[in-house]
Amino acid sequence: MSVNPWFDRIKRFYERNLWTLEMVKDGVKTGVITEAEYKQITGADYVVQP
Repeated sequence: MSVNPWFDRIKRFYERNLWTLEMVKDGVKTGVITEAEYKQITGADYVVQP
């Protein structure tokens, strides 16, 4: 279990296909998870769209 309870929650939601990539990105945008945590959850780099 990580220090950030949101990380574990979002990871679980994503793995169960309850959250989309966009929803996980919103977690980074709102500061709930970090870009590094995004990569841990999705396996992809967080890229800011212009």
